[in-house]
Amino acid sequence: MIVLKTERLYLRQYKEEDTRILLPIFSDVETMKYYPAPLSFEQTQNWIKKNQERYQEDGYGLWGICLKETNELIGDCGLVKQNVDDITEVEIGYHINKKYWSNGFASEAARGCKEYGFNQLGLNKLISIIDPRNIPSIRVAEKIGFTKEKEFFMFNKNHYIYSGSKET
Repeated sequence: MIVLKTERLYLRQYKEEDTRILLPIFSDVETMKYYPAPLSFEQTQNWIKKNQERYQEDGYGLWGICLKETNELIGDCGLVKQNVDDITEVEIGYHINKKYWSNGFASEAARGCKEYGFNQLGLNKLISIIDPRNIPSIRVAEKIGFTKEKEFFMFNKNHYIYSGSKET
C-alpha cells in the first residue's frame, strides 16, 4: 500500500519480504553508527513487524522508501510515537542505503512525511531525535524547516530534539 508520493519517491508500508533488502542497510556499521549497534536478520524482521503493528495501532509508522523510476527499496522514513519528557511526540525518522546518500532522498522523504503528518493526520508539531554527532541528519532536519528545540537524554545517551510546527 503506497502511503505517499514525492517527486522521485514513494513511501509504502513494509512487507515481510523487505527483510532481505533492508538487512544490508540496517546491518551496516557506518549506516547504523549512531544506533546502539547494527541490526541482525532477526532484529530487522522485528523492525518490520513493529512497524506493521504501528500501522494498525497508530495509522502510521516507518515506511519503505522506493525510487519511482525503478521501484527499488532504498531505506525507510516515517512517523513514530516517542516519549520525550513524559509527553508523546511524533518523530520523523529516516535511514537511507548509503549508496544513495547525498542525493537529497532523506530530505525529500522527510519533507513528504512532514506534510503528511500536518496535512493528513492533523498534527501540530513533529520532531526528529538526532545524535549530536550525526551532522547529515541534522542537515535533513534543518532542510525540512526544523530547528533545535533542546537536548534530551534517551536511548542511553544525549540527543538533540529538532522540531517543527504546522505552518499557519
